[in-house]
Amino acid sequence: MLLVRLPALAVALVGLGMSVSASCLRGTEFERRHYTYKRAEGKTVEVSKFGYTGLQGPLNWAGLSADNSDCREGNNQSPINLNSKIGRIAPGTMKLSIPNGAAELENLGSTVEVVMEGLNGTLTLENKTFDLQQFHFHTPSEHRIDEEHFPLEMHMVHQTADGSDTAVVAVLFQLSEGRKSTPLVKSALAKVHDVATPGSVTETCELDFSKFVKALSKQEMFRYTGSLTTPPCKEGLTFLINTEPLKLDIKTYNNVKKVIKFNSRYTQNDLGQENLLKVGCAK
Repeated sequence: MLLVRLPALAVALVGLGMSVSASCLRGTEFERRHYTYKRAEGKTVEVSKFGYTGLQGPLNWAGLSADNSDCREGNNQSPINLNSKIGRIAPGTMKLSIPNGAAELENLGSTVEVVMEGLNGTLTLENKTFDLQQFHFHTPSEHRIDEEHFPLEMHMVHQTADGSDTAVVAVLFQLSEGRKSTPLVKSALAKVHDVATPGSVTETCELDFSKFVKALSKQEMFRYTGSLTTPPCKEGLTFLINTEPLKLDIKTYNNVKKVIKFNSRYTQNDLGQENLLKVGCAK
């Protein structure tokens, strides 16, 4: 049995021929989850129709669907190189509130994702409240700081109740030389081997967000308006990125890398500048 939950807006987009495949919008008003239930195998999820290699990769995302035109035409695309030109917000400006508990871990083919929809996690920024829908991972990192990339990046996707605004808290991680790590990520990915097959689903261990939220609240965050880093590359999203990468142990990193393999979009042009694909094709 296929269970589909699509709000009116998404139904309208489908009616116009706009594809709704697994992307960074997953769990928001623009893309609700598609679940398939198989008696013998348990629950599975829809797998992404884009990838990171060859004709499925970022250089051809715009060619996969007319809805992906922003991937080639947009002038405020993500990810970017974060430097002194990018604004920052002071510690504590961004307020996260996320209850502890287990959640669902899914392999979408393009990433692994922890489903937080309906679990009451929130982001408050400038008196506006966003609901946490999901968080997923990219390896290597998509954003860079002063040209330096990092082993892992986590995207926490939030949306306002009316679906009008989306904010992504992007968290960069650096490998630890010892055994120190970020407990939340270790717990979230402890069973990543159980979802090695695209479309598979399992439940995470108990997730404790307290130390993670505290660590982010103590540092400045980069802030800019960009786009989804996956098709349809929709623009107008608020990105908040930590200026000081959190710690990640090597074992957890290798385990998640083995499953995800590679899912990082190339660095985009400076904000407001012409899309690199258009620049390259014009030469």
